Amino acid sequence: MQPTERQLLLDEGAVSRTLATMAQEIIRQSGDPSRVVLMGVQRRGVELAGRLAQLMARDGRTAPPRGALDITLYRDDLEVVGPKPIVGPTHLPCDLEGRHVWIVDDVLHTGRTIRAALDELADFGRPARIGLAVLVDRGGRELPIQADVAGHSVQAGPGDHVEVLVKELDDRDAAYLLKGAGVHV
Repeated sequence: MQPTERQLLLDEGAVSRTLATMAQEIIRQSGDPSRVVLMGVQRRGVELAGRLAQLMARDGRTAPPRGALDITLYRDDLEVVGPKPIVGPTHLPCDLEGRHVWIVDDVLHTGRTIRAALDELADFGRPARIGLAVLVDRGGRELPIQADVAGHSVQAGPGDHVEVLVKELDDRDAAYLLKGAGVHV
């Protein structure tokens, strides 16, 4: 379904400023930055985690280790994804035991992706704490999950979609609200 309206939420400059603010908030909430691990949800969450790590390394700090979560096999809607889901790599940069792990994703909507990420993380150890950082929180939760750090919040309707572009994959940074775009899996 074609969207009826494409509304710019964040342009390239706003994405940069938002990520810088998010990095500072992650540092503030984490206490001991040497215990932080950033785990990006494949695809765009991985790129955002990399940028957050670089921003957190400013002012003489060491960049936190970062990894990637592919939550495909942990989803509760595999029948919607299709009979042969594309599974990417999960990469753990270090032992997660006792660490402050931050799940990083581009958009928080129903909470189901984050539930799957939590299930996957549980298979790899017991972090001391898990936080959630998202570039855009679009509302519409189906599960009791909330972001600890949200760069931008927008109330999107059930037929709307939030699209995030990152320069590493899409040649530019931006976030759009696509009104009437239908369900996106």
